[in-house]
Amino acid sequence: MLIREAKIEDISQIQVVRNSVKENTLSDPKLVTDNDCEEFILHRGKGWVCEINNMIVGFAIVDLKENNIWALFLHPQFEKKGIGLQLHNIMLNWYFKQTKKTLWLGTAFNTRAEVFYRKAGWKEVGKHGDKEIKFEMSFDDWVNK
Repeated sequence: MLIREAKIEDISQIQVVRNSVKENTLSDPKLVTDNDCEEFILHRGKGWVCEINNMIVGFAIVDLKENNIWALFLHPQFEKKGIGLQLHNIMLNWYFKQTKKTLWLGTAFNTRAEVFYRKAGWKEVGKHGDKEIKFEMSFDDWVNK
């Protein structure tokens, strides 16, 4: 298993993972384009991938412009192996070295992602739109966890 920074060449496999998930699915896969991925990985923040046998099985992308977790997804066959937490921790360590601004994310209600973020120390602060919970992580909460 290898966790490394995401590159443009990874985008096609990132899209495969994003469209394989069983929760927090996209209503239309065309809503997240390859250009969107490139923008977030190269210009707005940074991304990481987890590779097993030269196949990307998970990825995480953080957005410095909006102080937001843009994506953290695993291929369903690779869930519950600790990969998501490793990607999460690498991403947050990097983020909080860049800024001390509070980070936020939205995720659907009653999902494994909701449980994951609560266990990781995120604080629920309300709703994001009509269908998601909004969570936040402050610099102090991250460094003191």
